Amino acid sequence: SLPDLDLLHDPEDELLCANLMDLVQATLGRAPLGAKRCSRLLMPAQLLAQVRTELLRLACSEPCGLRGALLDLCVEHGKACHDVGHIAVDPAVVPTFQLTLVLRLDSSLWPKIQGLFTSGPAFTPLKLSTGFRVIKKKLYSSEQLLIEEC
Repeated sequence: SLPDLDLLHDPEDELLCANLMDLVQATLGRAPLGAKRCSRLLMPAQLLAQVRTELLRLACSEPCGLRGALLDLCVEHGKACHDVGHIAVDPAVVPTFQLTLVLRLDSSLWPKIQGLFTSGPAFTPLKLSTGFRVIKKKLYSSEQLLIEEC
């Protein structure tokens, strides 16, 4: 419930998450989506806010909060999922959980980007869809795997 989330609110995690979202955007800004191809992936403000809220929610039950997270970034298009980066939220902390953030390309762009996945240099800005999926895996427990679709 909402009052319970207020009790678990950690101002340090808020700041850490803001820095993490900057890192995510920087990583997406130089995402390799094919051999020799880079595309600047743009996160709409609505997606940024939704991802931030979801990451904070998933971290609130963890022993180290968001500091204990490893974040894997993936971009899904069609049936393929491309790994675009890995971020240790706080490299000084032993990770307690892993989050895999699966972002989607805006489906209206698919005909325009089909050529991106062939060889040859190019740089094209692409907008991400506001839909995403987060997979949470606790690294200290083999029993819990949580998949959230937003």
